[in-house]
Amino acid sequence: MNRDLLGRHRSVLPDWLALYYEEPLEITHGEGRHVWDAAGRRYLDFFGGILTTMTAHALPEVTKAVGDQAGRVLHTSTLYLNRPMVDLAERVAHLSGIPDARVFFTTSGTEANDTALLLATTHRRSNTVLAMRNGYHGRSFSSVGVTGNRGWSPTSLSPLQTLYVHGGVRTRGPFAHLDDREFIAACVRDLEDLLGHTRAPAALIAEPVQGVGGFTSPPDGLYAAFREVLRERGILWIADEVQTGWGRTGDHFWGWQAHGRSGPPDIVTFAKGLGNGMSVGGVIARAEIMNCLDANSISTFGGTQVTMAAGLANLAYLLEHDLQGNARRVGGLLIERLRAVAAQVPHVREVRGRGLMIGVELVRPGTDEADHEAASAVLEAARAGGLLIGKGGGHATSALRIAPPLSLTVAEAEEGAAVLEDALRGL
Repeated sequence: MNRDLLGRHRSVLPDWLALYYEEPLEITHGEGRHVWDAAGRRYLDFFGGILTTMTAHALPEVTKAVGDQAGRVLHTSTLYLNRPMVDLAERVAHLSGIPDARVFFTTSGTEANDTALLLATTHRRSNTVLAMRNGYHGRSFSSVGVTGNRGWSPTSLSPLQTLYVHGGVRTRGPFAHLDDREFIAACVRDLEDLLGHTRAPAALIAEPVQGVGGFTSPPDGLYAAFREVLRERGILWIADEVQTGWGRTGDHFWGWQAHGRSGPPDIVTFAKGLGNGMSVGGVIARAEIMNCLDANSISTFGGTQVTMAAGLANLAYLLEHDLQGNARRVGGLLIERLRAVAAQVPHVREVRGRGLMIGVELVRPGTDEADHEAASAVLEAARAGGLLIGKGGGHATSALRIAPPLSLTVAEAEEGAAVLEDALRGL
């Protein structure tokens, strides 16, 4: 470890800027599904810069597109026509499934969710927002205000009145003992009761799979059932696809499609994977919603040419190589492999997820009590074995988060699973 760099980090950056590992890691370069540290050690990357390196590290198609665009012009702002931005917006609008869609590009998922909240509250003339318990939507003032995960919500102050809804976590809470059909019905009744006690909210914002919350999700169909209740009252549905979009869940291109019988959401937000490491986020909405703002607005850095070039090349690669299908196939094998290991490890409460978005929740053996120390120990042991993973969860960050680039091979999945098996058995 470069202790001089760590000392410099601590002397000039905020105390709350978290670092993984007892001896923090400096990653110097990557290729494919692997990265290297400053000491030259290679790691298999099962976290992708928090689900951001979606296709592969140093993907030639993306690096070439970035280099070619950088040699022409890096940035002009949205005050000028921008061909790469229009090209990418057309592709994203078509893929969204939203009729008469408009796309606004941002620099992050936080900014995308912030924009979606601005649009929804303006369109509906209400500052009341529904959000899911255990959800996470970013670190801006408004997005923190709709985050239902205490570990990532540093203030209770907010420009919004937020009401939290049941249903984002299937295996914990008052409805966990019910079967899927009864669980959905109970959550719908709770939503209806909640709406009877408040002024009409602007929107429900929800992650189809809760990312920071530990890759938890409701039964398929919950948000479709919610949508029926919301639509009767004119309440919008915002699907936060910052972590679930672009085929990561394998079964669907968007996470909302697992709940899609009532059609697409009114608003979709995205970020992380589209830029494969470049700062690309955005909002997709019907024209009547996107165009509801009655003041001038621009974006200085959202949609800048070099990031749009990266997004176009990355999206083309993902579609041409069927990485959604690869996530389904390889992710399915990885989940089954980890479940077989978990059945023999008392610390593992649950292996959950779909595609290449997998959570392993750790508890104190014989209880449902979250075990943060065990999660940290596995994180360290996996690194020692040459594997990088993440952690999260609404219960003391006791869930391991596994989200490799979508081009992961079967051999690499098996290699990573073997390292995780050793780490889990070492608890």
